[in-house]
Amino acid sequence: MTFHPRPEAGEARPWAFPAPGRTVLSNGLTVLRCHRPGQQVVAVEIILAAPLDAEPDGLDGVATIMARALSEGTDKHSAEEFAAELERCGATLDAHADHPGVRVSLEVPASRLPKALGLLAEALRAPAFADSEVDRLVRNRLDEIPHELANPQRRAAKELSKQLFPASLRMSRPRQGTEETVARIDSAAVRAFYEAHVRPATATAVIVGDYTGTDLDAVLADTLGTWTGGSAEPLPVPPITADDTGRVIVVDRPGAVQTQLLIGRIGPDRHDSVWAAQVLGTYCLGGTLTSRLDKVLREEKGYTYGVRAFGQVLRSTAPAAEGGATGAAMLAISGSVDTPNTGPALADLWQVLRTLAEGGLTDAERDVAVQNLVGVAPLKFETAASVAATLADQVEQQLPDDYQAQLYARLAGTGTVEATSAVVSAFPADRLVTVLVGDAAQIEEPVRALGIGEVTVVGN
Repeated sequence: MTFHPRPEAGEARPWAFPAPGRTVLSNGLTVLRCHRPGQQVVAVEIILAAPLDAEPDGLDGVATIMARALSEGTDKHSAEEFAAELERCGATLDAHADHPGVRVSLEVPASRLPKALGLLAEALRAPAFADSEVDRLVRNRLDEIPHELANPQRRAAKELSKQLFPASLRMSRPRQGTEETVARIDSAAVRAFYEAHVRPATATAVIVGDYTGTDLDAVLADTLGTWTGGSAEPLPVPPITADDTGRVIVVDRPGAVQTQLLIGRIGPDRHDSVWAAQVLGTYCLGGTLTSRLDKVLREEKGYTYGVRAFGQVLRSTAPAAEGGATGAAMLAISGSVDTPNTGPALADLWQVLRTLAEGGLTDAERDVAVQNLVGVAPLKFETAASVAATLADQVEQQLPDDYQAQLYARLAGTGTVEATSAVVSAFPADRLVTVLVGDAAQIEEPVRALGIGEVTVVGN
């Protein structure tokens, strides 16, 4: 029997997050392009300057309905015809709305890129917003809301936003609207929002993949370059304010066998110099199965399958010349525990935070976190879609094109003391808002006895 030679490991090569090229089309559309040889599925992200703050009063959710309606027919194709054309290209098209704006995502085989970009341009240039399609999307959204409220994680997130932010701030309310506001949305409201905020001069396209043999400049000129629209003044960005007075809100679900935990406050965004250290310290606290929270709550006590600490950017904007930054990130700890152990689990969680503040992280914890965050980065960005999404995040958050590459360098250079200081500042034991979705009759008194803040019970 003949055996093939055993494969040998190749020589390690330095890696850096891809650097995009930047151009502007004649219609004002900014284009970031990143050629990735071998990536035969091209990813396209369109970032539209249509933030949730721009939704008219009483029409929360109109940005979501507009985003979903972009692929539901155009001036040339009905909804069914448009879907069929995408399918012939082997393409997928999705869109969603969030606080920074609306994102439209396209993935398509490189050989079908010109055709798919033409369809994308058609959807952006002349969406039909037919009454029947918008009405259907509104009904679908209204059907989704009860299911979201029945989900403990979604219910906890809704309550935390309501508790943290003043009612006047859009961030205090559900991103995709409530039953009351969504029910008011019609095709006229959707079109008005589109006409007010969707135009090439305030949009950015990110294109990542292997476009060898494609004259991308010509393709862009013939597709996205045909999208027209006037200029617009930058939308005002309201400052983010929040009340992180330590307190506990119990969302009562009689008979629940588990309690969903969501503990949070707001903190610095990605423009803040502390961000890298905050990411590293938060990972040590609860970023993986070997983090401090899991070692105690999962491994030692068996209260949970896992608890995670994380930072999620809500809005990240470049600091203004006057007045400072207007961005923020949600800093949170999330997980679930069995109902009888809700009090003990919270007591141990708070003890982890106090121990961290008193003794700090270890060098070993810091080293493992750096390896997990930086060492595996090349695997995280194997696909064109992952690179495109990260570049789109940078555009939305007004970050420089080399931000992600520089972030890894900063993470690798962050020391244990710096990471400790950042995570202790991010999760002070006396300045956290705790939301518990569970059986109030069983958990209220044990939680009240912990003394971690005033306890309030609200209905489901």
